[in-house]
Amino acid sequence: MTDNRGYGGSHLLIAFVTGAAAGAVVAYMTAPRSGKETREALQSWAQEARNKAGRLPHAMGQAVERATKAGKDAFAESYRGNSNHPES
Repeated sequence: MTDNRGYGGSHLLIAFVTGAAAGAVVAYMTAPRSGKETREALQSWAQEARNKAGRLPHAMGQAVERATKAGKDAFAESYRGNSNHPES
């Protein structure tokens, strides 16, 4: 028998983010800088990442809201027979 449970998009996204983070750390650690400069750069990068991560839940909530409204509007329009599709 074959196992057809493959990986979904979320697994791919997690793998991509993990790989990008690992690559960034390696790049920072191997860059030709002094230890102090490297630490400052890492702290700056980490602070920026925290700021972006803090904004993510709000942005995702807004995106879900807009997508939900667009889906409802499209359904209602289609249900009323106002579809702009050439097949109609």
